[in-house]
Amino acid sequence: MKGSRVLATLADTFWVLLLAALVLFCFFVALGAFKPGDVATLSIVMGVLALLWIAHALWQGRHRSGRDVATIRARERRGF
Repeated sequence: MKGSRVLATLADTFWVLLLAALVLFCFFVALGAFKPGDVATLSIVMGVLALLWIAHALWQGRHRSGRDVATIRARERRGF
């Protein structure tokens, strides 16, 4: 039980860090620090990672099993 919870947390952390890397790349491109054509390999890698993140988000959106029990419990404890 604990092992699966740790793995779920690690998986969520991986996807958040991947999204952070994508946002950071887009920030530096928008800032003009480098041009995507100048770092073509990095741009391709970021494109692949973006597609992976989108596929993961779509998968999670379609296969989510209802509401989060912890959120419902916390809301009920606060009286909402």
